[in-house]
Amino acid sequence: MSTLLLRLAAPMQSWGASSRFTYRTTLDHPTKSGVVGLLAAALGRRRTDSLEDLLELSLGVRLDQPGALIRDFHTAHRPDGTSMPLSHRYYLADAVFLAAIEGPTEVIATLEEAVRRPRFPLYLGRRSCSPTLPLDLGVRKLGLRAALEQEPWKASTRHRERSERVVSVDVIVDAGPDDVHRPDATRFTLRDIPRSFDPTHREYATRAVVRYRVLLDNPDGQRATTGPVPAGVGGHDPMAALEG
Repeated sequence: MSTLLLRLAAPMQSWGASSRFTYRTTLDHPTKSGVVGLLAAALGRRRTDSLEDLLELSLGVRLDQPGALIRDFHTAHRPDGTSMPLSHRYYLADAVFLAAIEGPTEVIATLEEAVRRPRFPLYLGRRSCSPTLPLDLGVRKLGLRAALEQEPWKASTRHRERSERVVSVDVIVDAGPDDVHRPDATRFTLRDIPRSFDPTHREYATRAVVRYRVLLDNPDGQRATTGPVPAGVGGHDPMAALEG
């Protein structure tokens, strides 16, 4: 088994799991349907093609730079000039995620080649959200969780310089049997397994995931304080000048 690592970063990205009609929300992390859709596009698959082999792959994501939630008040018109319903669409601005896809070595090698030379344009959740480079970070001969816990922090330079020497970031992975007894993990379900992307019959299933935190070194960070803090939270003390 091998693990493909992808850096999911862009000025805007959006990962909806239950959005419909006029309010299109986003989760704070990439979904399996979004990542599978990106891989399917890279392979050149049509929306009506089978996804069964891609759904067998394990997925994990690390929230290296959570970004900021923004809202777009969206207007659109049909070809005949009539107005479409107004909609509110939410995005994550300046976010950076590390996605890990684990599977058989030959399958992962094929996916990496496809990501490097995609057949169709790739995007992060919505067509307006093109990824920045680098996207492909290579293949690791590690399990999914080990890869996510050992890979260096991928936040932007400015974000790293404003953070501590050790940061704590969230990891979300497919739940395993041992996670039931982990006191540091939160277990929940997501409806983001895409059974079909066919526009006439879209179908999704649920999966169980766990969320926990890992500590990462940040050589570019500020002098460490009493302990690790969430990624992006600096050590600035507005009252420090009054001490002494």
